[in-house]
Amino acid sequence: MSDLMDQYRVQKQPYYRPVADEVELYEAAYSVRMPMMLKGPTGCGKTRFVEYMAYKLGKPLITVACNEDMTASDLVGRFLLDAQGTRWQDGPLAIAARHGAICYLDEVVEARQDTTVVIHPLTDARRELPLEKKGELIHAHPDFQLVISYNPGYQSLMKDLKQSTKQRFGALDFNYPEHATETEIVAHEGNVPAEVADKLVSIAERARNLKGHGLDEGISTRMLIYAASLISKNVDPASACRVALVRPITDDPDMRDALDAAVSTYF
Repeated sequence: MSDLMDQYRVQKQPYYRPVADEVELYEAAYSVRMPMMLKGPTGCGKTRFVEYMAYKLGKPLITVACNEDMTASDLVGRFLLDAQGTRWQDGPLAIAARHGAICYLDEVVEARQDTTVVIHPLTDARRELPLEKKGELIHAHPDFQLVISYNPGYQSLMKDLKQSTKQRFGALDFNYPEHATETEIVAHEGNVPAEVADKLVSIAERARNLKGHGLDEGISTRMLIYAASLISKNVDPASACRVALVRPITDDPDMRDALDAAVSTYF
């Protein structure tokens, strides 16, 4: 069974730059197997943080990218037909609970609420997962932990976690790092000099000030790393910024002009 879990182990230490006490808080939460909720804007490092913690703790990590078409069976498992007849296939949540992995449900509110309620028995004192179609009750492995993430900026009354779900989790807030830290991250991950990274972060900060004033979302740290990666391959910096920073986040001509002007200020 170790072969099954080996594929879920984070083989190489991910680069993660702590910005506060989130590493120590997560380690304490894992020590008591508290389910955790990571809240923050897209591309600010939530997934990288989970990968880093799984590596640091030496635990396998099973990640599920949630979407509105995801059913409870996609998480828990289903019967499949093959040449030998019918067989049961555990879903990612069942695999994690059965074998002691960290299960990370990314952007959990994208899933339907009738799907997310299947996690409730795993997130209280019971720590169990009923496989109703199979007639089995999985008692979670002692190493199992559930982690979810979502972006509060996207939420509406129609698309939010129920209070009955939220209150089963501890929560860590994530945001874009302060300027010097983000510059360090972009320089390291994008393989560019610090002065180039500094300019990219300055452009992002200008764009983030426009959130809610024509932009739904600001430029993320992930996008800055994309731009830096292009620049490291000798792409013209202004062109790299247009491709990786400006064009992905808006189709509005006036907003594009404003962001292009911000880019031209630095490059």
